[in-house]
Amino acid sequence: MHSVSHIKVRLVDLSQVGSAIRSWRLKAGLSQQQLATRLGTTQSAVSRWENGRDEPRLSTLAAILRECELEGVLMVEPGIDRAQLRQQLALTPRQRAESVMNVNRLRAIGRRTD
Repeated sequence: MHSVSHIKVRLVDLSQVGSAIRSWRLKAGLSQQQLATRLGTTQSAVSRWENGRDEPRLSTLAAILRECELEGVLMVEPGIDRAQLRQQLALTPRQRAESVMNVNRLRAIGRRTD
């Protein structure tokens, strides 16, 4: 059983994501293919993230941390999450409204647990 490293990750802007993913993966001793398999994606997707040609969703970043046996707080300064933006644009108006309602429910739950 590997021990989990505790880190605090602060990405000032999303241009830092690729180099961070590469660093985390190498520290964990994983190849791009091994990380991709653990994430249920392709090696080419991992390569695109690391080379800045695409940006993973924030939930995927959290999964990458977990798969690299890192545990921490992921803080991203306000900016554009292009992957989420593309996903939102692909939704119907009804799906977008449902998504907003879900976010509002999560925020309400978060306020109750603070």
